[in-house]
Amino acid sequence: MNLDRDAIKAAVRAKVIELAKSLGMDAGDIGDDDIIPASGYVDSAAILELVVWYEGEYDLPLKQDEINIDNLGSINAMADFVLKRKGGG
Repeated sequence: MNLDRDAIKAAVRAKVIELAKSLGMDAGDIGDDDIIPASGYVDSAAILELVVWYEGEYDLPLKQDEINIDNLGSINAMADFVLKRKGGG
């Protein structure tokens, strides 16, 4: 696991693109600050899959109150949250 911010962002972006592709969407142009649930690229099931992947990928069990737009809403937010929780930022 790489706790480099750019590496985290790249991994999250790749997962969002993968999930969108499985739904027949091309999320290749998703921006770092785009709100993932509002982007239209993924549905609610894909959002859940993203959160489960994120927890496993970064060994980061999430509390219910941590699962929100501020922490997980965008690629930048997800990278920042990992670094904050893991002491890397």
